[in-house]
Amino acid sequence: MSKKWLTLLAAILFSLSVILSGCGAKQTSTANLLRVGSDTTYAPFGFQDEKSREYVGFDIDLIKAIGKQLGYEVEIQSMNFDGLIPALEGGTIDVAISDMTITAERSQKVNFSQPYYTAGLSIVAKADNKTITGFKDLEGKRLGVSIGSTGAEEAHKIKDATISEFNSITDAFLELKNGGVDAVINDAPVNEYYVINKGNKDAKIVGEPINSEDLGIATSKKNPELTAKIDNALSELKKNGEYEKIYLKWFGKKPPQ
Repeated sequence: MSKKWLTLLAAILFSLSVILSGCGAKQTSTANLLRVGSDTTYAPFGFQDEKSREYVGFDIDLIKAIGKQLGYEVEIQSMNFDGLIPALEGGTIDVAISDMTITAERSQKVNFSQPYYTAGLSIVAKADNKTITGFKDLEGKRLGVSIGSTGAEEAHKIKDATISEFNSITDAFLELKNGGVDAVINDAPVNEYYVINKGNKDAKIVGEPINSEDLGIATSKKNPELTAKIDNALSELKKNGEYEKIYLKWFGKKPPQ
């Protein structure tokens, strides 16, 4: 082989090594990326800040803290609540965190972390409504819920109720304001945040929460190792005080012991 061909071959091999090393760097970066799906209409768990346009909230801060603990870069993808589990099953996201109740039905499709918050379903009615004082008064009423939620499941149990299922809970609240539904059934912390910050002139909380529901961080059944990592990180955040700090920021009180 001539000297000219040896020089050309060396140049080709060098170019290939650069390309391959670049690919390797890209794969490493992807491996350290945590793709997180969240329905960002569930304030104070996840929502878009009106000024910064950034996604903020308890869930957002918590998953970012977990990502930092694990050495992951966190990428938030906003999507409808009922699309979160299909996205996990399809592999387009790695994690779903969105005020998601741990249920037996959902646990057949995804893995859940240890509970990170305990919520319960409550009712929002119009401020001038005097006929609805609790769940016992919802029979035959027009009810607004978020599609795929436990609030929707509960609403369908109520006799003669007319159920309107919305892609986002904010749409359900808007329908209540406009008089299209008589009440909204949803997780109590989200209802409370809405009434205090958005609908205090138009809406009110009625009755007491009817149940207690544990929220969990969902991951794919194909990735049990990630579930274990998230559990470990969550336990560490509870030990070092970071979880309490985030909880105080969004709920104004310390988490229950």
